[in-house]
Amino acid sequence: MNYRTLGKTGLQVSEIGYGAWGIGKSSWIGANDDESIIALNRAIDLGLNFIDTALGYGNGHSESLVGQVIRQRSENIYAATKIPPKNGQWPAQAGVPVEQTFPAEHVIACTEQSLKNLGLETIDVQQLHVWSDEWVNQGDWLEAVQKLKEQGKIRFFGISINDHQPENAIKLIETGVVDTVQVIYNIFDQSPEDRLFTACIQNNVGVIVRVPLDEGGLTGRITPETTFEEGDFRNHYFHGDRKQEVYERVNEIAANLQIPVEQIAETALRYVLSHPAVSSVIPGMRSVVNVERNCLVGDGHGLSKEYIEKLKANRWIRNFYN
Repeated sequence: MNYRTLGKTGLQVSEIGYGAWGIGKSSWIGANDDESIIALNRAIDLGLNFIDTALGYGNGHSESLVGQVIRQRSENIYAATKIPPKNGQWPAQAGVPVEQTFPAEHVIACTEQSLKNLGLETIDVQQLHVWSDEWVNQGDWLEAVQKLKEQGKIRFFGISINDHQPENAIKLIETGVVDTVQVIYNIFDQSPEDRLFTACIQNNVGVIVRVPLDEGGLTGRITPETTFEEGDFRNHYFHGDRKQEVYERVNEIAANLQIPVEQIAETALRYVLSHPAVSSVIPGMRSVVNVERNCLVGDGHGLSKEYIEKLKANRWIRNFYN
């Protein structure tokens, strides 16, 4: 496993991190706790040392599993989690004051709950789960963050940027108060390359990439016949003709690169890691098979310039979350 510096935090994090949304058993259906624990441990065996979870993932269930594993390991594993917006709005809506989403008492209370769920004394990276640049210099959320740092309850502070809104964090980044940002970035959504990544490099902000495989779309395993269990959010994400669209685009990518479709997931992860602004990529992993497949990619080897240029032609502007 290769390691990169997570911006100004100085933490050396594994190129492949662990996205722990799926093991929370809320929006992703089919997770099994015993299998999740085995998968988490296998990832650590393979050198993974960065796990991203959230209080909102199964109402703390994901945090509890992550904490259980971290406490049982001798390795230094970095835990990142997130504070849900008090008003329950995902993504953050324009014109909504920060007092409704992240008042200081909410930031502190959620952090205390996450620490309890994790069973840890300190959270390495605490993040706000949504963000709007309208909130810069507003409210008392930053006072809460600074207090938590002073108390040793969190080490570093970050935000999870709204889906497909990478430029809606640049103002905050430029203030210098944020240590990390988490953003959607993949072969289809290349928009962080436009301005966000430059701002992060200039301000030494660590970049955590989520949804590198487009919720499964860039694994090559989504076909027009694919079905999901009742209650799984992917029934909405891939509703209508979306499975057909994704299937055709993925097969076109494979044909252009002259690779088998089964190699798309590896290619997608390597594309993300080819950008120098990226510190760690956090694919969701619920099985040992996926852990082993993804961790192999964190070997420090990027894609050739030729491959990258070919992949840039696949930018696809859309928001399947709507």
